[in-house]
Amino acid sequence: MDDSTTTQLRRNPLARALWLAFGLLSLGLGILGIFLPLLPTTALVILAAFCFARGSQRLHDWLTGHPRFGPPIEAWRRHGAISRGAKQLAVFTMLLVLLLSLALKVPWSVLGIQAAVLVAVAVFILTRPPPPDERNESGPLP
Repeated sequence: MDDSTTTQLRRNPLARALWLAFGLLSLGLGILGIFLPLLPTTALVILAAFCFARGSQRLHDWLTGHPRFGPPIEAWRRHGAISRGAKQLAVFTMLLVLLLSLALKVPWSVLGIQAAVLVAVAVFILTRPPPPDERNESGPLP
């Protein structure tokens, strides 16, 4: 973010409040995602960091410095990377969601759309590189 954007947002209390609200909502949903496998924790925490960077420097600094949430944010920001564990959890969760939809007898048209979206998201996630500290290790996922 350049200085003019930062200055503009700091002068506009409504914009800061909206970014802060979106950041808090995203972080809250991300924390719920730790316990509910249907919510993408990593993506929501990265989104929260993005929002906090525009709405609250204090919360942005706290989140990016957090021992649990900070490393995935930093890996994404610096390298566009997602850890192997996060990839495995994401794909496993997507499979669970699809199986749940099958068990609930969701109409085939909805199931087809859901499957197409989940496949597209899985391809995106699986094609992201691992963080540099995982690149020399061998494992089942890239």
